[in-house]
Amino acid sequence: MHKNTNKPTPEAKALSLFLMAYKTKNPLFKEHAKRINRQWDLVKAGELKQKDYNKEVLTLLNSFGGYQEVIEKTVRYYLKKTGEWNLKGNDQYCIDAQKIVDRIKSSENQ
Repeated sequence: MHKNTNKPTPEAKALSLFLMAYKTKNPLFKEHAKRINRQWDLVKAGELKQKDYNKEVLTLLNSFGGYQEVIEKTVRYYLKKTGEWNLKGNDQYCIDAQKIVDRIKSSENQ
Protein backbone atom coordinates (compact mmCIF):
# COMPACT_ATOMS: atom_id res chain seq x y z
CA MET A 1 0.00 0.00 0.00
CA HIS A 2 1.39 3.41 -1.01
CA LYS A 3 0.77 6.08 1.59
CA ASN A 4 -0.29 9.51 0.35
CA THR A 5 1.97 12.23 1.79
CA ASN A 6 0.09 15.23 0.41
CA LYS A 7 -1.01 17.87 2.87
CA PRO A 8 -4.57 19.12 2.99
CA THR A 9 -5.34 22.25 1.00
CA PRO A 10 -5.81 25.60 2.74
CA GLU A 11 -9.53 25.14 2.12
CA ALA A 12 -9.51 21.77 3.88
CA LYS A 13 -7.60 23.26 6.81
CA ALA A 14 -10.07 26.16 7.01
CA LEU A 15 -13.02 23.78 7.02
CA SER A 16 -11.47 21.49 9.61
CA LEU A 17 -10.63 24.30 12.04
CA PHE A 18 -14.05 25.88 11.56
CA LEU A 19 -15.81 22.60 12.31
CA MET A 20 -13.60 21.99 15.35
CA ALA A 21 -14.44 25.42 16.70
CA TYR A 22 -18.18 25.17 16.23
CA LYS A 23 -18.79 21.46 16.88
CA THR A 24 -19.79 22.14 20.50
CA LYS A 25 -22.39 24.68 19.37
CA ASN A 26 -24.07 22.46 16.80
CA PRO A 27 -24.07 18.64 16.62
CA LEU A 28 -24.33 18.85 12.83
CA PHE A 29 -20.88 20.48 12.72
CA LYS A 30 -19.53 17.61 14.81
CA GLU A 31 -20.90 15.10 12.29
CA HIS A 32 -19.41 17.04 9.39
CA ALA A 33 -16.05 17.11 11.19
CA LYS A 34 -16.08 13.34 11.76
CA ARG A 35 -17.04 12.68 8.15
CA ILE A 36 -14.43 14.97 6.60
CA ASN A 37 -11.73 13.58 8.92
CA ARG A 38 -12.66 10.00 7.93
CA GLN A 39 -12.43 10.99 4.29
CA TRP A 40 -8.96 12.49 4.82
CA ASP A 41 -7.91 9.22 6.47
CA LEU A 42 -9.09 7.41 3.33
CA VAL A 43 -7.05 9.78 1.15
CA LYS A 44 -3.95 9.13 3.26
CA ALA A 45 -4.54 5.40 2.96
CA GLY A 46 -4.92 5.68 -0.82
CA GLU A 47 -8.56 4.55 -0.74
CA LEU A 48 -9.99 7.87 -1.89
CA LYS A 49 -8.63 10.22 -4.53
CA GLN A 50 -7.55 13.59 -3.20
CA LYS A 51 -9.46 15.37 -5.96
CA ASP A 52 -12.68 13.71 -4.75
CA TYR A 53 -11.88 14.75 -1.19
CA ASN A 54 -11.13 18.33 -2.32
CA LYS A 55 -14.43 18.46 -4.19
CA GLU A 56 -16.29 17.41 -1.05
CA VAL A 57 -14.36 19.98 1.03
CA LEU A 58 -15.23 22.79 -1.38
CA THR A 59 -18.90 21.82 -1.45
CA LEU A 60 -19.10 21.82 2.34
CA LEU A 61 -16.99 24.97 2.62
CA ASN A 62 -19.28 26.81 0.21
CA SER A 63 -22.31 25.73 2.25
CA PHE A 64 -20.81 27.67 5.17
CA GLY A 65 -20.15 30.82 3.14
CA GLY A 66 -16.88 30.06 1.38
CA TYR A 67 -13.20 30.08 2.29
CA GLN A 68 -12.84 33.70 3.43
CA GLU A 69 -16.09 33.65 5.42
CA VAL A 70 -15.13 30.42 7.20
CA ILE A 71 -11.69 31.76 8.10
CA GLU A 72 -13.21 34.96 9.46
CA LYS A 73 -15.79 33.07 11.54
CA THR A 74 -13.07 30.81 12.92
CA VAL A 75 -10.74 33.69 13.76
CA ARG A 76 -13.55 35.65 15.42
CA TYR A 77 -14.58 32.57 17.40
CA TYR A 78 -11.10 32.08 18.85
CA LEU A 79 -10.52 35.79 19.43
CA LYS A 80 -13.77 35.93 21.39
CA LYS A 81 -13.07 32.71 23.27
CA THR A 82 -9.38 33.20 24.13
CA GLY A 83 -8.66 36.82 23.27
CA GLU A 84 -5.90 35.88 20.85
CA TRP A 85 -5.08 33.98 17.67
CA ASN A 86 -2.36 31.41 18.36
CA LEU A 87 -2.08 29.57 15.07
CA LYS A 88 1.15 30.62 13.42
CA GLY A 89 2.76 29.25 10.29
CA ASN A 90 3.80 30.00 6.76
CA ASP A 91 1.16 27.95 4.96
CA GLN A 92 -1.55 29.75 3.00
CA TYR A 93 -4.26 29.24 5.62
CA CYS A 94 -2.14 30.76 8.40
CA ILE A 95 -1.22 33.71 6.18
CA ASP A 96 -4.87 34.32 5.26
CA ALA A 97 -6.01 33.98 8.87
CA GLN A 98 -3.34 36.38 10.12
CA LYS A 99 -4.50 39.00 7.61
CA ILE A 100 -7.99 38.73 9.06
CA VAL A 101 -6.65 38.95 12.63
CA ASP A 102 -4.67 42.07 11.70
CA ARG A 103 -7.71 43.64 10.03
CA ILE A 104 -9.97 42.89 13.04
CA LYS A 105 -7.46 44.24 15.53
CA SER A 106 -6.87 47.32 13.37
CA SER A 107 -10.60 48.09 13.21
CA GLU A 108 -10.92 47.63 17.00
CA ASN A 109 -8.12 50.14 17.60
CA GLN A 110 -9.78 52.89 15.57
